[in-house]
Amino acid sequence: MNDLTPQRRLTAKDFDQELLDLYDYYAHGKISKREFLDQAGKWAVGGLTAAAILGTLSPNYALAQQVADDDPDIMGEDIVYPSPDGTGDITAYLVRPTNIDPDRPPAAVLVVHENRGLNPYIRDVVRRLAKAGFIAMGPDGLSSLGGYPGTDDEGREMQRTLDRDALLNDFFAGFEYLQALDGTNGKVGATGFCYGGGVVNKLAVAYPEMAAGVPFYGASVDADQVAQIEAPLMIQMAALDQRINAMWPEFHKALEENDKRYQAHIYPGVNHGFHNDTTPRYDEEAAMLAEERMVAWFRTYMAG
Repeated sequence: MNDLTPQRRLTAKDFDQELLDLYDYYAHGKISKREFLDQAGKWAVGGLTAAAILGTLSPNYALAQQVADDDPDIMGEDIVYPSPDGTGDITAYLVRPTNIDPDRPPAAVLVVHENRGLNPYIRDVVRRLAKAGFIAMGPDGLSSLGGYPGTDDEGREMQRTLDRDALLNDFFAGFEYLQALDGTNGKVGATGFCYGGGVVNKLAVAYPEMAAGVPFYGASVDADQVAQIEAPLMIQMAALDQRINAMWPEFHKALEENDKRYQAHIYPGVNHGFHNDTTPRYDEEAAMLAEERMVAWFRTYMAG
């Protein structure tokens, strides 16, 4: 790891790739916190501790606001919708554009969080999509446990305790909530990040009527399920993300063999989580391009 200068924002270039990969394993439950700290000790030099290294790699939500809560172009609220086949009533952040043409109602986008609940970064993504002209909603998969607890470490542990099928059904219920929501043009798409990217792929299988999907570095579905996908998919990946990218060749082959509409973008030199602007893995150039492409994709396939 290079010199950590506190006066500037850290980026992936400040860390050895081996350390970034190690953090990815920790963040996705492949190793425990203790294992991370033990292995990160090799980079703990010059008075820097392994715990401090973990702190620098972890999200800093003071950075997680590109669109303010009180932006005059949007109006947000926390709502509750039922998930009878999931974990119960789900709290979600629903944001609408304020200047809606009644003759051209907007499409709706479901935003699926990572493996740690509805944190400030994902809430900001919901606002960004509303600012771009969509009705956007981010459910909190931790609703049955009291909601996002305020830290990602706690949120990650909480989400790990939930039944995976029930949690997935919570997001399926969110998609159906948007399908029935008044004031849309009837088209619903989805985007998601990490765990949420995998959910977007599963939504595409479960709901052939989904208008469009944009999964970010999410797990692929089984090849034999791809035939059920009708939604055009924009698949966003990080070139250094070995864990997720190992799934891509089989997924790619199935998309081609089934003649599906898709685009795949693999951003060079960036890590898993490159879109998350609260951690050093954030890559501004790749993230901005990926977000521009996402918005354009939704506008292409979900216009009224």
